[in-house]
Amino acid sequence: MERKLSKASRSLTSSAIQELSHLAQRCGAINLAEGFPDFPAPPHIKRAAVAAINADLNQYRHVQGICDQLAVMMKQNHGLDVNALTDFVICCGQSEAFAATILATIDQGDEVLLFDPAYETYESCIILAGGIPVNVPLEPPHWTLNVDKFMKSFTSRTKAVVLNSPHNPTGKVFSKEELEAIAAACCQMDCLAITDEVYEYITFDLQKHISLASLPKMQERTIITSSLSKTFSLTGWRIGWACAPTTVASAIKNIHVRITDSAPSPFQEAALAALQSPPGYFKSLKAEYEARRDFVIQMLSDVGFQISFKPQGSVFVFAELPKNWLVSDIEFVKVLIEKAGVAAVPGCGFFHGDIDDQNLRTRYVRFAFCKGSDTLNAAARKLQDIVGSTGHLQL
Repeated sequence: MERKLSKASRSLTSSAIQELSHLAQRCGAINLAEGFPDFPAPPHIKRAAVAAINADLNQYRHVQGICDQLAVMMKQNHGLDVNALTDFVICCGQSEAFAATILATIDQGDEVLLFDPAYETYESCIILAGGIPVNVPLEPPHWTLNVDKFMKSFTSRTKAVVLNSPHNPTGKVFSKEELEAIAAACCQMDCLAITDEVYEYITFDLQKHISLASLPKMQERTIITSSLSKTFSLTGWRIGWACAPTTVASAIKNIHVRITDSAPSPFQEAALAALQSPPGYFKSLKAEYEARRDFVIQMLSDVGFQISFKPQGSVFVFAELPKNWLVSDIEFVKVLIEKAGVAAVPGCGFFHGDIDDQNLRTRYVRFAFCKGSDTLNAAARKLQDIVGSTGHLQL
């Protein structure tokens, strides 16, 4: 039956990361691999969801209030004037919003620039749409954008640039200068920009998220995708959105309706409560995540990991393997699960293009710190239990 499968589906195979996730489950390992919280969601949002279910709001639904509130927040946070009635599409998470955006904009043979390393879903969506991913390497250790390499990546077939900031997996927040270079290139080459801004409220050390759409001449060519998932610890509720110029938003909505019709109705009602959270919630969110970041950086440094770049945002640390570990990241994570009982993600799954130093592809591991203090303390104890006399992990 395999010959009956589409070419696109055959190009998407299960990854080593998925296999390691299964191993972690079998071993009962502490999960610092996946980017979902293991602590409770905010009570006021859960109450709103329960109230919506008890009110029998269980059918196909569009809650316009979400769009109205998002329009207010876009104006407050980024100075953007958007039409709440025409410029938003509520989707089943950022993942669907991104996929629908790609399907609405990318034709067979169109090229899409991605900053590498990158979240693997971007490349998959582009391939499924018939597009061609073109990877632009960020330069370690600070994952800097090389503007010259970026500009040389454009061709006459380039249709869009994908930007994720704050960035998964590195935790980089793109600087104002880097954003200006990306914006100038998009305008010069007449390209769209598709942004993933799910970590916009999780930034550290006085870093501030700047939406690419807020730069001059960029709102008219930028599609913003985001969601409730990371900001409100609701990764399983699948409420996300795309914000785009009216014509593009209409095309995205047409695709969304034909694929999923509606995001979950009770959770749409709860989304409105989430988005109306007081300013203190967002301030506490930053402070709590910054403390978790610092804890995990210290935990990893204490057992020999090399932390050359301190995350500026997101919920991940992209750590370089200890110098005494000479095999691949995949093998390291496998042994870490089996001997230490701690799960992480091999960095190789985030690298897709050619890089100057091929060794980099297998030298990084991603740890998620969106976990409760009990989980993080337990992970630290497990790692310390297998530290040898050199102060490094003995695996």
